[in-house]
Amino acid sequence: MTESEQLLTQVAAKARNTRPWGWTSLPEPVDTTTLARAESALGFPLPALLAELYVRIGDGGFGPEYGLLPLLDSLPSGEPAAVAQYLANRESGRKDPDWPWPAGVLPISHWGCAMYACVDCHSPRNPVLLFEPNADDADHAWFVDAPTLADWLRTWTDGTGWYEETNEDLEMAPWTDFRIRTAFTQAS
Repeated sequence: MTESEQLLTQVAAKARNTRPWGWTSLPEPVDTTTLARAESALGFPLPALLAELYVRIGDGGFGPEYGLLPLLDSLPSGEPAAVAQYLANRESGRKDPDWPWPAGVLPISHWGCAMYACVDCHSPRNPVLLFEPNADDADHAWFVDAPTLADWLRTWTDGTGWYEETNEDLEMAPWTDFRIRTAFTQAS
């Protein structure tokens, strides 16, 4: 079994016992047609591991805290799906240049208080970033939550994430590529 397969197995096992948003069961996985529609709307492919989560485990509802956002369909709570949230953030960033949203940075999980875990789909390592907009400015609103999506999932399955009560003192490094990435995306 590959490392990726082993991680997907661990995530699936934990997902079966996790019910954020008050769901009584895990949402069904998406089909490949839904995945293709999502990628077409985004204008870029999802990282392979993220796509596998949606296609093999479920359409959100599992993962740290409130769990992964559904891909295309909004949650019963009204929380937008990942694709809709990304498109809205990009549009908002175009309207407010002081708070640009980087291309390819897909919100995948809501932390509350307008904070999101996001995957950088344009980076080969696919780091997970924390967007914390309660900062004074956009330059201080982005942090590296995990160097890769796989690492982020491992911290959830192992119970070692910063959001765990026993790890509240963990500090995240600022995402130093924010201005480079938004300068490029504002020009495009």
